[in-house]
Amino acid sequence: MRYRRLGDAGVRLSVVGLGSWLTYGGSVAEATARRCIERAAEMGVTFFDTANVYGRGSAEEVVGRALAALPRDSYVLATKVYFPMGEGPNDRGLSRKHVFEQCHRSLRRLGVEYIDLYQCHRWDEDTPLEETCRAMDDLVRQGKILYWGVSEWQAGQIRRAVEICRERGWAQPSSNQPEYNALQRSIEDEVLPVTGELGLGNVVWSPLAQGILTGKYGSVDSLPPDSRAAGPQGGFMRRYLRPELLERVALFRAVADAAGCTPAQLAIAWCLRRPEVTSAILGATAERHVEEGVAAAELDLGPQIVDAVDRALAGASAPPV
Repeated sequence: MRYRRLGDAGVRLSVVGLGSWLTYGGSVAEATARRCIERAAEMGVTFFDTANVYGRGSAEEVVGRALAALPRDSYVLATKVYFPMGEGPNDRGLSRKHVFEQCHRSLRRLGVEYIDLYQCHRWDEDTPLEETCRAMDDLVRQGKILYWGVSEWQAGQIRRAVEICRERGWAQPSSNQPEYNALQRSIEDEVLPVTGELGLGNVVWSPLAQGILTGKYGSVDSLPPDSRAAGPQGGFMRRYLRPELLERVALFRAVADAAGCTPAQLAIAWCLRRPEVTSAILGATAERHVEEGVAAAELDLGPQIVDAVDRALAGASAPPV
């Protein structure tokens, strides 16, 4: 395993992290989730990511119980706040009230005294940015969180948050969590340059494009029966399930074969080729997925392989979430 600093922050994360969206606390049995988390830790993964909204808290509970067996200083634990957690008018967003209340509830569900990285899951148009930044700074000063970050924010929004925090002497965001993979590169134009300039590390989600870049989907008409695309969560993948895109992924798979790795490993290593990317977050439903993904941490892609990926996927892209 390799480790990188989270932007300009002092903390170091494993370059491959383990997430829990659509898996732990939901479609994956807790015993399986525990084995995946334990295997990840055995292989050097130190970064574990979840969110309060995943399963309305159940993912945090499962992750927290699995991590309880590990020394608290051996891992970096991240969770998020923003999406609705109830039906009340203040049960969503990034207001001081919602952020504070959800932080404490996440702490209880995770069974920890502090959260390493607390992330604003989306931009909140209804809350003044100063209010959110101050709430995060207060949580840092109280020792409830160590670092804070954002997810799926635009470059200008990230810049303004950093400016506000620097002007007022508040703890500034240390991370950004965007979607990033070889089929979804929109952050390369503005977000990655801005985060690099301002000292934020990127912990990217969906490096495998919801599993499309594993190469197991050969046709939209014959989905593997045990795959995510064929199950109740397949709706998240519709933007990727297009014939012309899958044809390009077949070429991507050939590049992986020539490079002596699996398509999943190539996809992860492709993300990690960017110095602005601190960690690529995997979703795993079996220990073998963890083992395959972690192996990508040791891959160094030369310019010829990167060029081959670009040629294979030329014109293949998916709309953002």
